[in-house]
Amino acid sequence: MIDVFWHDAVLDHDTGEGHFELPASPLLAVQERHPESAPRIANMKSMLERGPLADRVRWRDGRLAEVAELQTVHDPAYVAWVQEAIAGGGTRLYGHTVLTPRSWEPLRAAAGTALAATDAVLAAGGGDEAARVALALVRPPGHHAQPARADGYCFFNHVALAAERARRAGVERVAIVDWDVHHGNGTQACFYERADVLTISLHMRTGLWGPSHPQTGGPSETGLGPGAGHNVNVELPLGSGDLAYAMAFDRIVAPILREYDPQLIVGACGQDASAFDPNGRMNVTMDGFRALGRSMGTLADELTDGRLLLVQEGGYAPTYAAFCLHATLEGVLGEPEPLLQETLAFFGDDLGTARAAIDGVHSALARHWALRAR
Repeated sequence: MIDVFWHDAVLDHDTGEGHFELPASPLLAVQERHPESAPRIANMKSMLERGPLADRVRWRDGRLAEVAELQTVHDPAYVAWVQEAIAGGGTRLYGHTVLTPRSWEPLRAAAGTALAATDAVLAAGGGDEAARVALALVRPPGHHAQPARADGYCFFNHVALAAERARRAGVERVAIVDWDVHHGNGTQACFYERADVLTISLHMRTGLWGPSHPQTGGPSETGLGPGAGHNVNVELPLGSGDLAYAMAFDRIVAPILREYDPQLIVGACGQDASAFDPNGRMNVTMDGFRALGRSMGTLADELTDGRLLLVQEGGYAPTYAAFCLHATLEGVLGEPEPLLQETLAFFGDDLGTARAAIDGVHSALARHWALRAR
């Protein structure tokens, strides 16, 4: 059983139309929806309501986060700036990250629903309100949001808020594993100098985005001070598919998680590494996401008594992402055979590319062990 937390307000963050993620172009006859729009998450909800996992999903109510809760991770002045920008009619940051006059409640709903799911997992074994495995099905995403800076469609960092919530509830060690196609730079920034939250990000190599995204996502970014060795970046080259991701989990993610021995695992659950995502250039199929979910479920069973919190991140193919989410949850729940067959993907794995990718990032593992041994 998986408890899925939902709040209708997440659909009300209207990012509009334009030239993909950019403002409308007068050169175009037909504009298109911003990639981070309500249909992508509505399809995910529909998939879980109508698909073959429907009888293994328990729907739970999300809620609105309080300002004080947002301030557990984000600078109070930044939270106030977001409120003021929305009250002033909204704004567009860096060309692609949109606030509208109606965004305040959706942003609070996304953060609060992630916190509601966190509380349920922390109460695992404690009655009807508890959840062993939970998914916060929310938007906009959050993992690019830094303590005092919005970035990449993100304003509040939901996985960071969840990890901080768990720490303040007495969980000594929390691990965040992020498989969104983009580097979880905001999450890295939130915990870069801390040892009580291990952050692992598997992502497409992109490097610097600009002033809003100063982190490179490279394996040399391993943490500072007490956090040294507690930030792990697994860069994968463009075109990496199922095999590269599976090898990354087996050879890097799983050993580091076992060494860290977390009491809670938080998954930043994105589907934009899929073969058909307009915001990524990877080739992960439904089978690849299913294997990824199985790895997460197995590691949670081994390390955290099955406690696993998933928080929805990217995934911008408005139909295929829903199938990939379903496949991920099939894996998490340990389904022995696929319940939904592949619909679109047809790319084969290049074994040479996968091996080269993992060999190239093995230095991250070596650095991690060296730093942890100090």
